[in-house]
Amino acid sequence: MVVLRVLTTDDWPLWRDARLAALAEAPYAFKARLADWEHGGERQWRERLAMPGAFHVVALLDGRPAGLAGGVPGADGVPELRSVWVGPEVRGRGVADRLVAAVEGWALRTGAAVLQLAVVPGNEAAAALYRRHGFVATEEAGELLPDGTGRELLMAKPLR
Repeated sequence: MVVLRVLTTDDWPLWRDARLAALAEAPYAFKARLADWEHGGERQWRERLAMPGAFHVVALLDGRPAGLAGGVPGADGVPELRSVWVGPEVRGRGVADRLVAAVEGWALRTGAAVLQLAVVPGNEAAAALYRRHGFVATEEAGELLPDGTGRELLMAKPLR
């Protein structure tokens, strides 16, 4: 059984384990790289979880991280869905849907009218997940990718 757990700064080892697993298993899906985080110490991981107004959730299978997602305050007060990943051992079991819904719930509780996200071009599985949840591509240009040539695809969903 997969259980979702909302994290606090004291849960930094759990977030670290989930995030490193995500970056190692699906490097194509993230702008961040494993090398950016694998040698990070406790301070770096706690700072990520301590971001004011942020929300982080991990999916646990038998007590081990099997997925993660985060919500962070974005520009102009529009919250962002970030870092969604589900491990291969639980894919196809609705875990991604539950993670996205958890972040949507957080965004609604903050009073947000819109939730936005950025997805790496070519990550069709993620884009399909987001479309299934009502996200649509925006006209805005996303941030430049580390390769310096591509840009993230920005998507948004009205919440009210």
